[in-house]
Amino acid sequence: MDLFEMAKVPMAAAEKAMNLDPGAAAIIAEPERVLEVHIPVRMDDGSLKVFTGFRAQHSTVLGPAKGGVRYHPSVCLDEVKTLSFWMTCKCAVAGLPYGGGKGGIICDPQKMSQRELERMTRGYIDRIAPCIGEKLDIPAPDMNTNGQVMAWMMDEYSKIKNQYEPGFITGKPLGMGGSEGRTAATGLGVVVAAMEAMKVKKIDPKKATVAVQGYGNVGSWTAKHFAKRGCKVVALSDIKGGIYNPKGFDMKKLDAYYEKKRTLHGFPGAKEITNAELLALPVTVLAPCAMELQLTKDNADKVRAKMIVEGANGPTTPDADKVFDKKGIFVVPDILANGGGVTVSYFEWVQNLYRYFWTEKEVVEKQTEMMKRAFKNVYETSKKYKVNMRVAAYCVALNAMAMPMKMRGIY
Repeated sequence: MDLFEMAKVPMAAAEKAMNLDPGAAAIIAEPERVLEVHIPVRMDDGSLKVFTGFRAQHSTVLGPAKGGVRYHPSVCLDEVKTLSFWMTCKCAVAGLPYGGGKGGIICDPQKMSQRELERMTRGYIDRIAPCIGEKLDIPAPDMNTNGQVMAWMMDEYSKIKNQYEPGFITGKPLGMGGSEGRTAATGLGVVVAAMEAMKVKKIDPKKATVAVQGYGNVGSWTAKHFAKRGCKVVALSDIKGGIYNPKGFDMKKLDAYYEKKRTLHGFPGAKEITNAELLALPVTVLAPCAMELQLTKDNADKVRAKMIVEGANGPTTPDADKVFDKKGIFVVPDILANGGGVTVSYFEWVQNLYRYFWTEKEVVEKQTEMMKRAFKNVYETSKKYKVNMRVAAYCVALNAMAMPMKMRGIY
């Protein structure tokens, strides 16, 4: 089963639970458009290299496609199709007027200079320009892309359109149309979802222990927001492995250490553990915030967390979900839990359209309110159809898309 087929397994369960019209299901199951481009780039040594890039637009039923652009050697067509599908569902669950999109370039940014990255980025926008825009498809940062890359993209697209175009892309730096609160948004959303899950499960956050897999933008902010709410963060990991301290970590000291060393390893008072050991710790909350496909049939039975709150896209396979259901582990799925990033991207888009910007406090309050509402909707749907939270989230997403599709005459 490839990644895209795997992603459709819970959707099929949702279709069955809510008796979705087969016509709507058939349309939602496939992307509207997938583009493959080839980008010639003059490297610093004078050689010419051709990079392959993709842009998938899964749905524009509810509004423009929305989704990030990642730079990584593993980028492939199946991956961007799957991620665009998840973005469609994520936006629908959050109640945003967006469909899903996703893009990427096959490259290793760690082996490229800033000038090479800029030339490749501008070439990518040149190639996909006819298919993107603030009312058509709105890119954003993803793995190995950041505010600087978004700034290059905005500048190139503005040149093509011969006018200032800040609303065509989100995740931009402050001062260039970026929004307050965007950097921490995904991690904050994971924690808001976890707090709501603790409420329904009657767990005291101040007595909760947390293990966070991944210490990139999502994982680091997730850990900091858990600690801010009184939870004890006892384990974290980065690409080199994990660290563990049953007494919990001081996140300010840990963050300062990471900023200096660029690794968690060697932090004073921490025991070094493997990624596998982190996933199996007896904690209240396990937050996988790294890559997809981390919790599988091979390790699901070893998971001892009371709940899993997914900060990464697709960290859990369908086989692992079955194990968690049997063990009674409460899973808050990715399309609900990590929707904070796209929610604040939506805020950035709105601010760009109006040329009027909000304070960080306003952004955080609006994001928190929307995510609480989304959690309540999914939780009540899970009780209505007697399904787990993942299937319930897909029920919410499918219902949000099916009615407009029928009213518009799409099927």
